Amino acid sequence: MKNFKILLVEDEKQMSIFIEMELTHEGYQVDAAFDGREALKKVETTDYNLILLDIMIPNLNGIEVCRRIRQFSSVPIIMLTAKSDIPDKVLGLDVGANDYLTKPFAIEELLARIRVYERNVILKDNNEILKVKDVVLDNKTHQVWRSNREIELTKKEYSILEMMLINKNIVLTREQLIEEVWGYDYVGDTNVVDVFIRYLRSKIDDDFEDKLITTVRGVGYVIKEN
Repeated sequence: MKNFKILLVEDEKQMSIFIEMELTHEGYQVDAAFDGREALKKVETTDYNLILLDIMIPNLNGIEVCRRIRQFSSVPIIMLTAKSDIPDKVLGLDVGANDYLTKPFAIEELLARIRVYERNVILKDNNEILKVKDVVLDNKTHQVWRSNREIELTKKEYSILEMMLINKNIVLTREQLIEEVWGYDYVGDTNVVDVFIRYLRSKIDDDFEDKLITTVRGVGYVIKEN
């Protein structure tokens, strides 16, 4: 049994049973909830590694559940829904969902997306403190320092820096950063990465002589240890 706990929020009982059986077969620990209020209670009392959240559920829909969860938790959330319109995707992502999967979907695709978040948990467990040069990132407290000065980052900025520190000396493409930070179903231009890299540089590079982030023209970005 994997030490990876998933909350499945799905009001269609047959669908819930099928997904739970598949996830359990893969070794995941699974709790099921069938409405929004039940889901919130479970999240408030249990530490989950991932939430699979249907939008069309009774007693608080998935959008509202996601919004409320984000008031106290950063647990990854994948939206599961029959709605495929772009506005529904955008709304789900705007309230804090990490990813979006439209029904009907192949169970293999769901498992592939879950493995992304599982790998991230493993990476964080093995990299609680990330350090390159005078930059330190603490995954337990979600704090970042440079030259002993604490740097305030947004969630996206933090995630980009974390991925670059984990992959130090490896050039990460815009597509790789989009997939890891924004999710598979991100709808938009990869130039958003350039925007957030500028934000990040303004906080961790502009006031320091030794620049941390290097641009590899035509490829992507890298943080070099030496």
